[in-house]
Amino acid sequence: MANHASAKKRIRRNATRAEINGARRGRIRTFVKKVELALAAGDAKLAGEALHAAQPELARSVSKGIMHKNTMARKLSRLSARVKALKNS
Repeated sequence: MANHASAKKRIRRNATRAEINGARRGRIRTFVKKVELALAAGDAKLAGEALHAAQPELARSVSKGIMHKNTMARKLSRLSARVKALKNS
């Protein structure tokens, strides 16, 4: 257990931040899952709309420090490629 007041405060803040970050991570997963479900259903229009909604959420996760920028770029690139392939098929 922490003995210094500053260390005790860090423990409190870390717990709060972990909860907030977890909620944000879950929100990102939800947006990505909507794209995945639309792709699985073969609905190109819905997949495009879901991807359009997911893009700012993924970008926000980078600015908030939830996700590394390259991770976000990779996820977005792969989803975009799949949506594009569905639209072209």
